Amino acid sequence: MKQASLLKQKDKDIKETPHYKGHRERLRERFINGGADALADYELLELILFMAIPRRDVKPLAKKLINKFGSFAGVLNAHINELSNFDGLSETSAITLKSVQSSAHRMLKQEYKNKPVLSNPDSLSQYLMATMAHEKKEHFRILFLNKKNELIEDEIQQSGTVDHTPAYPREIVKRALELSATAMILVHNHPSGDSSPSDADIKMTHNIIDAALPLNIVIHDHIIVSKYGHSSMREQGLI
Repeated sequence: MKQASLLKQKDKDIKETPHYKGHRERLRERFINGGADALADYELLELILFMAIPRRDVKPLAKKLINKFGSFAGVLNAHINELSNFDGLSETSAITLKSVQSSAHRMLKQEYKNKPVLSNPDSLSQYLMATMAHEKKEHFRILFLNKKNELIEDEIQQSGTVDHTPAYPREIVKRALELSATAMILVHNHPSGDSSPSDADIKMTHNIIDAALPLNIVIHDHIIVSKYGHSSMREQGLI
């Protein structure tokens, strides 16, 4: 009688245990043992969603998000309003996803702070791609450097529309002087996906060079970033 009761209770416990609990435990174990490389993109996204949605199977949701935004990076780079309005995501879940993105960006930024940025162009390009490639609006950004070409500050100066960002040479030079910067790398993104510099981009760059030249501030490059790649005006011989 006692054994039958125990079997009945065990059967009840099994039925009451959510079917996704074992999946979550296995996913955590794989991450602990193999890191992010052991997981597919949607599985890594599941792992993040576990923290915000503890009592639901989030595997279908993770797959839908990647399908909607194109990739793992696309999900994290989506605007918080887009995520909050996505079926199955609350504002808390959206904040969780955006906090992961923001944490990654801050970590990358701190890795570059007070270090030479010109010694590894490929690494710099990867950094800029990671932080700007999926932006929906244009942002004009400046890396301020000292005499050793070490990063002093990395700042977004202006934000604009989907195809235009204003840049004001006097304000840019003024900010460089405030930071005691002797060189700059200009950066902006093209949400259209085409990283080729436009005539307006080239003209704007030369206006900034002309404003900085009398103060011995060097413009090393103007890099344009898109989700499909990047372009360097220096490499193209445009500056």
